[in-house]
Amino acid sequence: MKIVVCIKQVPDTKGGVKFNPDGTLDRGAMLAIMNPDDKAGLEAALRLKDQFGAEVTVLTMGLPKAADVLREAIAMGADKGILVTDRVLGGADTWATSTTIAGALRNLDYDLIITGRQAIDGDTAQVGPQIAEHLGIPVISYAQNIKIEGDKVIVQRQYDDRYHVLEAKMPCLITALSELNEPRYMTPGGIFDACAAEITTWGRADLKDVDDSNLGLSGSPTKIAKASDKVRKGAGEKVVPDSAEDAVAYIVGKFKEKHII
Repeated sequence: MKIVVCIKQVPDTKGGVKFNPDGTLDRGAMLAIMNPDDKAGLEAALRLKDQFGAEVTVLTMGLPKAADVLREAIAMGADKGILVTDRVLGGADTWATSTTIAGALRNLDYDLIITGRQAIDGDTAQVGPQIAEHLGIPVISYAQNIKIEGDKVIVQRQYDDRYHVLEAKMPCLITALSELNEPRYMTPGGIFDACAAEITTWGRADLKDVDDSNLGLSGSPTKIAKASDKVRKGAGEKVVPDSAEDAVAYIVGKFKEKHII
């Protein structure tokens, strides 16, 4: 079994975010981590490797420093790392990103592709399903449990206060929730292997069946009107009631006005 896990290096939001003049994130100026949902997807792949002896390849698109998350994944137990990086790919929205990643995946053999549900820097949950659409394979999103039986995958898909049980024949793409599992730690031996591992680097020329008009900032239909690292809030409405009863009546009245009660 061959599994490809798509991971992303995202800004560590605890350290704050910075923007370029065009409204895109200044990723080079921020501390970065592996996206939490992607790490859960990686752990799911590693558990399948433990169970079935699967080969796990991790793939990321980003700046050259995104190789750090590939090495982290290898230190956790992944077999190979592929970095897709090129200046022409910068500033991509979900459409251009999924187009790029799909173009890279066409170079690989895979039975299963796992992505995180969404990235904490965008929160769109679009890239995984878009990749599946580009590749023409089934997709099961919001996975909270994954099992393999023969040539099919069986997934518990989170849905409100319950879950759906869905089956799909492989090849298939799954988007994983961070609640799917508790990712393992890197091991000392794994860290040693990761430092010595050769990371495969691909650029624009390595993408298959991709048109330049769908890549990078110029190929992104989503346009940012305005971006800010701090959102100013209004002062709000200040009320000084005459008594506790008046305060309660005012609050209840506002709840009714907003149809909360």
